[in-house]
Amino acid sequence: MQFSTTTKRIGTAGSIALLASTMLCTSGIAYAQEPADTAGSDAIVVTAQRRTENLQDVPIAITAFGTEKLDQLQVQKFEDYARYLPSVSYQTSGPGSAKVYFRGVASGENANHSASQPSVGIYLDEQPITTIQGALDINVYDIARVEALAGPQGTLYGSSSQAGTIRIITNKPDATKFEAGGDFELNSVAKGGEGYVAQGFINTPFNDNIALRVVGWYKKDAGYIDNIAGSLTFPSSGITMNNAPYVEKDYNDVTTYGGRAALKIDLDDNWTVTPQIMGQKQKSNGSFAVESGLGDLQTMQFNPEGAKDNWYQAALTIEGKIGTWDVTYAGSYLKRKVTTNSDYADYSYFYDKLAGYGNYFYDNNGDLVNPNQYIQGIDRFTKQSHELRFASPADAVVRFVGGAFYQRQTHNIRQNYIIDNIADSLTVPGTASNIWLTEQYRVDRDYAVFGELTADVTDKLAVTFGTRIYKYDNSLVGFFGYSAGYSSRTGVAACFAPTIVAGSPCTNLDKSTKDTGFLHKINATYKFTPDALVYFTTSRGYRPGGINRRGDLPPYSADFIDNYEAGWKTSWAGDRIRFNGAIYQLNWQDLQISILGANGLTQIQNAGKARIRGFEAELWTRPADGLTLSSSISYNDAKLTKAYCGVDDATGCPAGEVLAPKGTRLPVTAKVKANAVVRYEFPIGSMNVHMQAAGIYEGRRTTDLRPLQGGIKGDLPAYATLDTSIGVSSGMWTAEIFATNLLDKRAFSTVGIQCLETVCGDPDGQTAIGPKIYRTPIQPRLIGVKAGFKF
Repeated sequence: MQFSTTTKRIGTAGSIALLASTMLCTSGIAYAQEPADTAGSDAIVVTAQRRTENLQDVPIAITAFGTEKLDQLQVQKFEDYARYLPSVSYQTSGPGSAKVYFRGVASGENANHSASQPSVGIYLDEQPITTIQGALDINVYDIARVEALAGPQGTLYGSSSQAGTIRIITNKPDATKFEAGGDFELNSVAKGGEGYVAQGFINTPFNDNIALRVVGWYKKDAGYIDNIAGSLTFPSSGITMNNAPYVEKDYNDVTTYGGRAALKIDLDDNWTVTPQIMGQKQKSNGSFAVESGLGDLQTMQFNPEGAKDNWYQAALTIEGKIGTWDVTYAGSYLKRKVTTNSDYADYSYFYDKLAGYGNYFYDNNGDLVNPNQYIQGIDRFTKQSHELRFASPADAVVRFVGGAFYQRQTHNIRQNYIIDNIADSLTVPGTASNIWLTEQYRVDRDYAVFGELTADVTDKLAVTFGTRIYKYDNSLVGFFGYSAGYSSRTGVAACFAPTIVAGSPCTNLDKSTKDTGFLHKINATYKFTPDALVYFTTSRGYRPGGINRRGDLPPYSADFIDNYEAGWKTSWAGDRIRFNGAIYQLNWQDLQISILGANGLTQIQNAGKARIRGFEAELWTRPADGLTLSSSISYNDAKLTKAYCGVDDATGCPAGEVLAPKGTRLPVTAKVKANAVVRYEFPIGSMNVHMQAAGIYEGRRTTDLRPLQGGIKGDLPAYATLDTSIGVSSGMWTAEIFATNLLDKRAFSTVGIQCLETVCGDPDGQTAIGPKIYRTPIQPRLIGVKAGFKF
């Protein structure tokens, strides 16, 4: 029971025995081992095509950051590296809530729980970690590299790689040496508090064939948003409340700790087994949005806010050879639990102002109670995935990569909308004081077989044909709504079966949807020289369909993106200059568009068509010893090519139902995003000194696909930020002073509103009931010092 959209955190969340049983019944494997981070002084080695290749030889638009680059850019979490990915945009309302987009493929998702699957897949090593509602908040430490693959990657990566894929590759255990390291940081945020980071790793060989690598981290992110004092009087009853218990300066601090352990066992010269376990606990206090009408970095909330995000992933990778073919099995089990507390007093106030909402709520004695409302959510996720993959020799004239994939992911949704002390007749049965309950269980299943065949037609020309045959089978069952004493049409009154999902009073939703289909990829790559190639690709990506939470709405179908792309990879002057880029057109069909409909329920429909034309380019150069310059830029012209209608029929939009006309710009993504980094390293005695500056620019972004709602929210303005650092290294030690957002720019990643009615006001143009506008700012200026060692 929600309305419009809000940037406040309202939910997300996510057994090892299955992996053990899988080990007994599965044999398999791909490339025998993760490659080293570099092959040469600056050449990045990637595995984006499920083979070990130099980035400059891969005919894909891919950006890759190695271990050193991640450290140089002060990368610790997703938002840190996403800023430097030209084709990536994102929305976030706090830790663990990022929604990721590539190449402008975004419809401005205005949704809460149980919406569409993400359009971007995120992998940790060989295993997908994208849960139904989003990806894990991975701490980026002791990471070999991050690979960002732009454009549909459907044939090799499947359903959640409709627009692109991000791969996070960890450093693997090494049986050839003992090594250990640690890094420590103290920092301070402008107009905020202080934070710190402590993290380290140890790599221990037990013998020539077995090694263990253990990584751990603990960090405190300083808060910088103030929850200021205020009061709220409900018009109908005159009841007044204040937020004195929750007033706090810098109240959105975050504490995160976790670890990762991997054991690498070389069974012989050909076969390797690597089990890995990773887990993290994160507690975020407060909310991460600032409120319209207040001062800088301020909000006024009347109920507890915050989240706890706890998860672990157990993974198993087996790599080896059968004859000359590489074989890989990759399996994982992920469990995630997110508990949230969210203020909902805005809703109570606006609804009371519109319809005397406060007079509807009374206790068992018939006396009015405070209609203040708040949300307590528990989201539980699980995800298991299994892939068996085969790859023929990489030096053959004809090469094949293919296999089979299965995953099953679940989302157990519990959202308690609470008004304290209401009468038993108004309370959802089985709850303490819920005016509304969502208790649902969602299961998404994906099955696929896939393959890519590459043939060298000549010494310079290679062609690739790929396909993925898929099946999805998704279901949603449970309860949503009010008590029978509050509503005679929804909730308990609409139940048609007894309890299926534990914790619910009965069942008023039980639906499933399934479909099969196939994706394609065709690529032609021509190498003019060993240092210059061009490629042409046509490919398709998709997202599965699913079930709407409101039972009287039909399921939504899969949506598809057809990609037409031409790109180039070039190296010059003895590899001192690299210039890569791509131009593309994406045709997006049957868009899954989500809005908050009646009772604030996520409502998803397939509507409209869109076209995205753009380019992306990257330039890296080393003009002199010690000096490196790098820059990247993307341009995306994303717009509807068919109107988005509230009601659609064979003839198009009926009169008055055009919510977004043809030609409307797609939201979230700027037309232009760019960055530039300059770094200079030089020796002073036995020390090596470095100085670095990094600038980032992101253009204006619209905030809603629907022009009316977007006009109320307002656009997110263009902004530019500057990061700097200076440091020294000597032997095993390093030290650095750095600043991010040095000029303390107040830019925003997300905007949402709290108001009543779909358009935040009377359709006839009368005064709006609301809105309050909430914007999530990027972190203010942070200045820090850090020191580290490695031996």
